[in-house]
Parts: sequence; C-alpha cells; structure tokens
Amino acid sequence: MARLLLRYSGSLLKSGPLRDLPLSLPQRAASSSRFNMPKRAQEVARPVGICSMMKLPVQDSPEGLDAAFLGIPLDIGTSNRPGARFGPRHIRGESVMVRAYNGGTGASPFESLMVADIGDVNVNVFDLKDSCDRIRAYFKKVVSTGCVPLTMGGDHTITYPILQAMAEKYGPMGLVHVDAHADTADTMLGSKIGHGTPFRRAVEEGLLDCKRVAQIGLRGSTYDPEGYAWSREQGFRVVTAQECWLRSLVPLMEEVKQQMGDGPMYISFDIDGIDPAFAPGTGTPEIAGLYPSQALEIIRGCRGMKVVGCDLVEVAPQYDTTGNTALTAANLLFEMLCVLPNVKYA
Repeated sequence: MARLLLRYSGSLLKSGPLRDLPLSLPQRAASSSRFNMPKRAQEVARPVGICSMMKLPVQDSPEGLDAAFLGIPLDIGTSNRPGARFGPRHIRGESVMVRAYNGGTGASPFESLMVADIGDVNVNVFDLKDSCDRIRAYFKKVVSTGCVPLTMGGDHTITYPILQAMAEKYGPMGLVHVDAHADTADTMLGSKIGHGTPFRRAVEEGLLDCKRVAQIGLRGSTYDPEGYAWSREQGFRVVTAQECWLRSLVPLMEEVKQQMGDGPMYISFDIDGIDPAFAPGTGTPEIAGLYPSQALEIIRGCRGMKVVGCDLVEVAPQYDTTGNTALTAANLLFEMLCVLPNVKYA
C-alpha cells in the first residue's frame, strides 16, 4: 500500500495539478545578499509560513549571527495587568508588516548583518527567580558568540538578568531607558525582584555606569513627592514626559549621545513609554506619554553609539484588539536593529 501511495503521489507531481506548486518555501527572499533577507510579500503571502520575527529564518543557536531576535514570554513579575508573556508571539505576528529597508533613514540592516530569530528562552512561569537564572544563563551564551540580542518581552523584570549577563562581558554599561516608570523601587510587596525593581538591582550590582544612564518619558502619579529622586541621586539623567511634550527629541538625543560616549550601552524600551492612545496593550498604562514619532527619534538618535543589546518589553496584546501595540513594538525593534554598529546606510 505504501508503495502504491508513493507511486501515485509521484505521478501527481509529474503530471497532475500539483506540479506547479512549490514543494517548500524559500529560506531567503531573492537577493544578491549573502545575509538572511526577510521574505517579500510579493513573493510569499504574509499569512504564510512559520511565525518568526519578520519571517526570518529560525535557528536554535546564535552561532554565526551578528544579531538575533529572541523572546522572553514571562509576565509573573508584573504588578497590575498580566499578559506580557504573549508579547513575543504577537510582535512576531505583526512583524510581517515590517520590510527589509528603512525608508526613513536609509538603513539596510539585512545587507549588513547576519540576523535570524533564535526562538524563546524557556522560562519557568511558576518561579520568577528561577526564570531570572535561566535568562541570565541563556544570554551569557548569546553574548559569548558576539551576537547582539534584540529581545521581545515579557515584563521589565527580564532586563535585570539580561544586564547581569551583558555586564559580565562588557563591564558597567550605559543605558537609554524609555519608560513611563523609573523601575527603581527597592521592593515590591517585599520582593527584591519584579518589573518595578530591575534598575535598582542593576545599580547595586555595578551593572550600570550611572553617569551614562538616561531615563526618558517618565510620568504619572508617584508614591513620593520626589518620585525620581533616587535616579537623580545615582547620576542618571531623568527626562520626564512633560519635558518632551510637543517637541522634537532630536536635540535631546544629541546630548544623550555625548553622555553615552564610546562605551558599550544598552537600550531598554518599555512600550508604556508611548502614550496609551497609540499603545494601549500594556499592563501599567499612564496617560500623556510619548508619540510614536518621538520613539523613533529616540531610537534613531542612538545611531553611532556602541549598542550591544536592546529589549522591547511590556507588550500585553490582549488589551489591544487592533494589534497596533504589537505592530508598534515590531517596528521599534526593527529600528533598534537599524542603529546597531556596522549597519550600512544609503
């Protein structure tokens, strides 16, 4: 019976209606590039194929890559609305709308770097400390290869173990942190680890070069009259959302570029830094935030800095039925890729 089926299938492929169909999808779009190239929608329909970031090839190792997209589907460190564990999946889904070239800046990341999607960290959704250990161990392996991680969260807890792994290789790092919240609490309900504490822990452990830290977009009600005093006491530059209202942030980023200098730096972007009118799919929204165009100015302003890693966190897609929050996140991750060292510009 098996032989008959094989013969029948073979005859169909040779002479039947199936002969004109492709037996497999191409691994790369047609291009003269030796790098991985996202598939074009003119050649492969957007709903078709494995749901990877920008429809890039998926591999289980960072070996051979200059940069990699990866997910950390963890949200047990969140304090309000859960759901960021679904962020990576939805960001990947919406990323089919992101194309290979940056029409705004002329960046051609896929003609410059070998990039792939390396899947997700296998977190423990019942144990936050164990998850942090797993994340740290995973990122130590990633950065040991020289690959730059572009991470999809997940709640902001994940940045703490990432910074631990990064600092082990690079030493104390600069940081551009975009967020509605400073995330410098000492404890949350008695816990030292949570999405409101990562940068307090990072300072305590010497993971950050505090004179090279900029926090942008902070806003909302606070628990103390001077809600950002601790950040300023460490030497962070604090730029509240109110200081950003109705203005271009290009001049600000010129100053931040001087602040970062030539040392290694990390970008951590909480989607709630953007006003919830544009990005409602998040766990702790605050009104009167940044515009998406200002988010682009911040990330594009990091061009020329020694960016060694990035994350985009706190996308909780179930609170945004339009998908626009995840779509915005996918675009911002692409913009981060575009400002990595060695990316060519037209």
